[in-house]
Amino acid sequence: MILVLMIGILLLGGIACWLVAQRSAMAARYVALIAVIMAFVIPLGWFIQNKPAITGANKWLVQYQANWIPAFGISFHLAMDGLSFLLIQLTFLLGVLAVLCSWNEIRERSGFYFFNLLWTLAGIAGVFVAMDLFLFYFFWEVMLVPMYFLIAIWGDFNRRYAAYKFFIFTQTGGLLMLLAILALYFIHGQQTGNYTFDYFALLNTTLGGATGRWIMLGFLIAFVIKLPMVPLHNWLPDAHSEAPTAGSLILAGLLLKTGAYGILRFVLPLFPQASAAIAWWAMLLGVVGIVYGALLAFAQTDLKRLIAYTSVSHMGFVLLGAFAFNEIALQGVVMQLLTHGVSTGALFVMAGMLKERLHTRDINQMGGLWTAMPQMGGLALVFVMASLGLPLLGNFIAEFLILMGSFPVNPVLTVIASVGLVLAALYSLRIAQKVFMGQLQVVSERPADLSAREWIIMACLTAAIICLGLYPQPVFDLVKGAFFVTGYQLPVAGVSN
Repeated sequence: MILVLMIGILLLGGIACWLVAQRSAMAARYVALIAVIMAFVIPLGWFIQNKPAITGANKWLVQYQANWIPAFGISFHLAMDGLSFLLIQLTFLLGVLAVLCSWNEIRERSGFYFFNLLWTLAGIAGVFVAMDLFLFYFFWEVMLVPMYFLIAIWGDFNRRYAAYKFFIFTQTGGLLMLLAILALYFIHGQQTGNYTFDYFALLNTTLGGATGRWIMLGFLIAFVIKLPMVPLHNWLPDAHSEAPTAGSLILAGLLLKTGAYGILRFVLPLFPQASAAIAWWAMLLGVVGIVYGALLAFAQTDLKRLIAYTSVSHMGFVLLGAFAFNEIALQGVVMQLLTHGVSTGALFVMAGMLKERLHTRDINQMGGLWTAMPQMGGLALVFVMASLGLPLLGNFIAEFLILMGSFPVNPVLTVIASVGLVLAALYSLRIAQKVFMGQLQVVSERPADLSAREWIIMACLTAAIICLGLYPQPVFDLVKGAFFVTGYQLPVAGVSN
């Protein structure tokens, strides 16, 4: 029941925040913080207490299943393996930090704000553990609507435009996925006589030719919009730049990961042959995203848009590694999901801190801030170095494994992708140079350095990115069976052709 409990706590906590805020806004903050901490501790405590071993016969750590709408083959089926566990822990860690980020920033309608924040986290957690495709789609929508409100109500000047664009892009992908789920449901029912949305049953569906390709594309388009993949990335810079700090943190750290998770969990296992048929094109689009995102990031003057385009570049590595059908590359993909969530999330948190102090996101109006804020400058340098892939930090492990795994599959695309590392150094060092180096531009009032609350946020993220860089083995041990449990491993030759 731990999976049900952690989601239920977030849903009930969100409602409680909305109710208690009518009496005290501070009480709503504490309710939100306690709820997310409880959701974080429950699976972590269970894991530490039970110490489950990932073996060939036991790749699923915990499962819960109950009938929901049995007449239509719909069940409330939740399951967690090593991959889900890591992403859930990332979700709740960033969720706790998102609440702390919002502590002083959100001053109006705080109850409704924390309601939307907690329900977004609940939807994301549900996506990572749902093993019934109808339930998966339900959670997919649960995380969409509250995020729309977070951007539209508490965002910056152009927030409504950004929220509409975010909603239209993601809802379009979601509807395509719903059609693909229904097609898979009916085809499986015709083949077996058992109409069900259960993931494990649908893995045995026989899909061939054009039918399999079209259904696979329905899933894939929904996931690459969330990833995002060029040219379906257009919603991301606007949503990131207009969202509140916690919204940007959740968008970069978590919502993008649901797209990558969907590819690893659903697209590749359910449609192995159809995925192999488009693997070269998917890897090509990943490489295009790596280079294109890096170039656009270098051209930005808005700090949050700059960081947003770095996400397009980094997520291109995910697409490259996922369709390499290589376990080394897939290990790198999982590391990329974790390290990108931490490092880019930290950069967005710092952008929010700077916006709060300087009332601008224009890096041309910044400069010399290391003199005024040496603590923030030192921590910013850590995450700038992580973003460009400095060894001993987690991003280096992730991108190195992806490139090493994809090179035997397609050397040309891998070499082009490695150019992205050089471009990452350019845009990452530009952040450090324009914001923290040079002459101090702020002359009216010296900005304050990190507060105790901000130190807690940044210390957690710093410890995470350093630990992932120095000792990634626990991550590899947890996900070593996640990729091949469904049997979609294919020979390299089958992909490169």
